[in-house]
Amino acid sequence: MSLHRLASGVLLPGFHGTTAPDWLLKRVADGLGGVVLFGRNVVTVDGDDNPARDAQVKALNAQLRGVRADVVIGIDEEGGDVTRLDAGRGSEVPGNHALGAADDVGLTRAVAASIGARLAACGVSLNLAPSADLVLTLDDPVIGVRSFGSDPVAAGAHVAAFVEGLQAVGVAACAKHFPGHGASTVDSHAALPVLPRSVAELASVEFVPFEAAVRAGVRSIMTGHLVVPEWGEAPATLNPRAVRVLREDLGFTGAVITDGLDMKAVGGDLAEGSVRSLAAGVDALCLGGEPLDDDGLQWLIDSIVAAVESGALPPERLEEAARRTAALGAPAGAVDAHDPSLGLVAARRAVEVRGTLALSGPPVVVDLAVEPSIAVGDVPWGLGPYLAELVPGTSVVASTSADEIAALAGGRPVVVVTREAHRHPWARELVSALATIGLDLVHVETGVPGPDLGAVARVDTHGGARVCLRAAAERIADALQT
Repeated sequence: MSLHRLASGVLLPGFHGTTAPDWLLKRVADGLGGVVLFGRNVVTVDGDDNPARDAQVKALNAQLRGVRADVVIGIDEEGGDVTRLDAGRGSEVPGNHALGAADDVGLTRAVAASIGARLAACGVSLNLAPSADLVLTLDDPVIGVRSFGSDPVAAGAHVAAFVEGLQAVGVAACAKHFPGHGASTVDSHAALPVLPRSVAELASVEFVPFEAAVRAGVRSIMTGHLVVPEWGEAPATLNPRAVRVLREDLGFTGAVITDGLDMKAVGGDLAEGSVRSLAAGVDALCLGGEPLDDDGLQWLIDSIVAAVESGALPPERLEEAARRTAALGAPAGAVDAHDPSLGLVAARRAVEVRGTLALSGPPVVVDLAVEPSIAVGDVPWGLGPYLAELVPGTSVVASTSADEIAALAGGRPVVVVTREAHRHPWARELVSALATIGLDLVHVETGVPGPDLGAVARVDTHGGARVCLRAAAERIADALQT
C-alpha cells in the first residue's frame, strides 16, 4: 500500500452537509480512513420523527459505503446531553450520570444496545462513547453528566456494561478521554488542562473505569488533551508515555483515537499535531470539529508522508495505525434491539426528589439557560414545555430577577430549572434569592447535583436530555394537589 494511502487511512474528518460531497466520496475511494458525523450532518425534522432523521443518515452512510464498504463511520452518540442523531430535539435516552444514578448495569447495557442497534441500522460502525471519566470536581466544565459518577469501581461497572451493550450489536465502542478528564477545571476545547494528579493517583482512581472497559473488550479508546506533569509537558494525545500506559499497563490492544486534533488544547500546527500523535502511538486522528476541505486533507496527508520520508515517523508505525483504524470500519448488521421507549423508563428511574414536592396549583416555570459546552452543542433544553403539556395553566417566564419572578407568580408555585447552578454564580444566587423571599419553590437541577440552595423541594434529573426533562415534569405533575 502506498504511503499516501496509508496516511489517508488514519484520518477521520468531519464535513458539512446531509449528503456526502463528491470530493469526500473520492477520498473514501482513495483510502480515507473514515468520517465522524455531527449534528450538522443530520437533517432537522419537526416533531417526533426519528425514522425520517435516521433514514437520512442511513442514506448518507450508504453513499459512503457504496464507494467502500469498510469505511469507518463514527459518531458521538453518548446519549443524554451529547447527541448527534437527536441534536434537533434532545436525546431519546438519558446520559451516563442518569444511568449511574439508576445504578442498574443491566439497564445501562440495554440502553447502550438500543443506541447501538439504532446506529447499526443507520450504517454507523463506531460510536465515540462511553465517557469513562469520573466526576472528581464540581468545577469541571466539560464532563459533568457525561460521567457515570464519582466512584471509580461503580462507574467502571457501568462503562463495561455500556461497552458490552454497544458491541453486542456490532458497533465499536470508544472509552474516553484517557487518562481521565474528571479532575480538570479547564475545557480542553478551549485551553490545555494540566491535571492536578500524580500517576499513582490516576492509577488508583481515573484508570479504573478504563481498565473495566479493556476487560470488557472495548475496541477503541480516545485520548484526552490532558497534561499529566509526571509524563512531561505534552498532552496525552501527543505523549508516548500515555500510550505506553494504555498498551503495557492496561493491556489495551485495540485502536487509540485522538480527541479532536483541532481543539485549542493541542494548539500549534494541525499537521505537526497529526504527526506527533502518530509518532506517540495513536492510531486514528479525529478532525471533525472544524471540517477541512479537500485541500486541507491533502495537506495533512502530504505532511504525514513527508514525516515518514524524513525518518520522523517510522513507516511501520503508520502501517500499524492504518491497520487498527481500518478494523473499526466493518459495518454492523441489522439487529432488533432498538427500543425507543426504554430511555424514558431509565430517565424516570434516575429522578431523585428531596424535600416536600407538592404543588398547590399550576406553577410558573423559569428555565435558567446557560451556554452549553462545545461537546453538547445547541440542543434544545428546558422543562417549561414539558410541564406546560402535563399541567394546564402552567406559565413559562423568562426572567433573571427574583422580584419580577415573584410578581409574575402572584402566589403560585415556582419551578426554577438550572444546569449545574453551582458553576454559574448568577444562577445560584437567583435560586437562593427565590428561596429566601417565601415562594413555594421547587428547584430542578439537570446537571451534576450541587449544594442545596434552600428550595422547599429539590428534583435532580442527572441530565438535560429530553427524556430526563419529561421524567421530571411527570414527577412534578404527579405532585399537583387536587
